[in-house]
Amino acid sequence: MESEKKYRNILENIEDGYFEVDTAGNLTFFNDSLCRILGYSSDELMGKNNREYTDDKNAKKIFKVFNEVYRTGIPTRAFDWELIRKDGSKCFIETVVSLITDSDNLKTGFRGIARDVTERKRSEEELDNSFKRLRMALGGTIQALAVAVETRDPYTAGHQRRVADLSRAIATEMNLDSNQTDGIRMAGVIHDLGKMSIPAEILSKPSRLSAIEYNLIKTHSQAGYDILKDVEFPWPIAQIVLQHHERFDGSGYPAGLKGEEILMEARIIAVADVVEAIASYRPYRPGLGIEKALGEITQNKGILYDPAAVDACLCLFRDRGYKFE
Repeated sequence: MESEKKYRNILENIEDGYFEVDTAGNLTFFNDSLCRILGYSSDELMGKNNREYTDDKNAKKIFKVFNEVYRTGIPTRAFDWELIRKDGSKCFIETVVSLITDSDNLKTGFRGIARDVTERKRSEEELDNSFKRLRMALGGTIQALAVAVETRDPYTAGHQRRVADLSRAIATEMNLDSNQTDGIRMAGVIHDLGKMSIPAEILSKPSRLSAIEYNLIKTHSQAGYDILKDVEFPWPIAQIVLQHHERFDGSGYPAGLKGEEILMEARIIAVADVVEAIASYRPYRPGLGIEKALGEITQNKGILYDPAAVDACLCLFRDRGYKFE
């Protein structure tokens, strides 16, 4: 009697709901906290089946979880599901469930703890929505910067977008995680941002550049970095922009980095940038075509360009039918 009194006292004074159900899902025992969570009185709740306060989707989820516990005898880890209160409102609860057996080790039902996590869920959803809005705003800002670059250099309009699309496809082919892939796409969209500092007459010059003009063009990666370095992106955008003309053997610019010293994101954009530039029209020459571009990265795979990025790019065009829009 003392043990039962202590047991009941504990259950009635915890904020979490405690419940016991038979193998059919009918409530056989519960504490006052479960009544409070569901909005029913004790008399109303006794004997209720879990189907009476769940929708079809959540009922299937509950059946699957309870069935697994029944089959294995192993308690569940905490999982979330949605309940319908007496007044019709919905709440989220976090639940752990274990099996009940009798003295003969026969399976007679389930017991569990249910915690109301509705406010936490709402906060998480609000935070997620805020994050989505921020990402949309960030994407819009980056797109505006890209348009500004293309206004200065109309002959290569669309170059950054095509490089960004190909870079993202290469990253996906290489099985990089989605966050890193997003960063690569964002950096690709503005990788030539520093060209805003280059005189327009050089950018649109219809003949080959002189050595002095070419050296001026080469400053655009550093200029892009200087514009972006103080912006707190969730990815190393400024460093990617700075490094996208570095080469695998150290022959690139501005710092002569080589191999693993170069960010993987920059190595991927370097491949996409070269392929798009060779394949497309330039003020001083017509487009040379995709086969010429793929020949360049094939010939210099492991020399100028990252081997994994080259292999992924070749696979996209030759095996998966990738095409520039």
